[in-house]
Amino acid sequence: MYLPPTKRHASSMSISLSEIQKPIKEELILFEKHFKSSVKTNVALLDKIMYYIVKRKGKQIRPMFVFLCAQSCGKINDSTYIAASLIELLHTGTLVHDDVVDDSMYRRGFFSVSALWKNKIAVLVGDYLLSRGFLLALDNDEIQALKILSNAVKLMSEGELLQIEKARRLDIQEDIYYDIIKRKTASLIAAACSSGAASTTDDLELVERFRLFGETLGMAFQIKDDLFDYGEADIGKPRGIDIKEKKMTLPLIYSLQNTDKKTKKRIINGIKKNSTDNRFVKEVIDFVKSTGGIAYAEEKMQCYHQSALELLDTLPMSEAVDSLKQLAQYVIDRKK
Repeated sequence: MYLPPTKRHASSMSISLSEIQKPIKEELILFEKHFKSSVKTNVALLDKIMYYIVKRKGKQIRPMFVFLCAQSCGKINDSTYIAASLIELLHTGTLVHDDVVDDSMYRRGFFSVSALWKNKIAVLVGDYLLSRGFLLALDNDEIQALKILSNAVKLMSEGELLQIEKARRLDIQEDIYYDIIKRKTASLIAAACSSGAASTTDDLELVERFRLFGETLGMAFQIKDDLFDYGEADIGKPRGIDIKEKKMTLPLIYSLQNTDKKTKKRIINGIKKNSTDNRFVKEVIDFVKSTGGIAYAEEKMQCYHQSALELLDTLPMSEAVDSLKQLAQYVIDRKK
């Protein structure tokens, strides 16, 4: 019989990825091999870039969601590994493309693919990763996983374009911001959770519950990312990068909506004309902090986090479900 962990897990300070991974530790090791084999190619330049990408991979949070959701619903199987590889291939491909779109020199503290091999090659590398993911699903007749992930890619593209469209005015409302991040970020975490669940259960209601869990937690995930722009921690990119790229995130949106018209106009005009000026960026950061933008965004992040946890409350207790709750806590407590 499964016994829940002691209350030490209630403290976010005690949560580590190694603890969270315990129920799926062996599966993640096998997944590493599965993923590496899925990006192998006999084109020397491409193989070199794939090696560079694999060696500098992130924490693999999305594959963790796949395996934990799968184990929460049933027994992990070949379909689960394919779903996890598909998620990681598509996520990596979109990150390579994002760095081209954003003209980013760095990714996770290292040079981006576009910085080392230029945009033309980076676009082709992103295309290769996306196509490998789609072929992996088709070659193994994983049509449901393909549908879930294809929809996520569509939503992510829409989210990016919506953000670019709204950035021209620099005066978006909170509901538009939520629409953007639901498509741009939350959709992929939702896909990770639903594809994981779908790999081990035919219960469509349960799969939808995990999709909603991933989507809701994905909202908290993106708000946490937006808060990093105003923090002091080393996150592998300069502070204020969203301001410099004229991206309207929740802390700034709230502060602009809760200040006088004169200040609002001055800040918006400054972002339009001086967004790359470090002194002005610091002024904006100080403005957001002093007007409660940080506190408001943190409160909203906590609300989404709590809503995500409530979606797991009706599930039978298990190590996998407990790890999912810990991973949800890790998402909002992470330092980068």
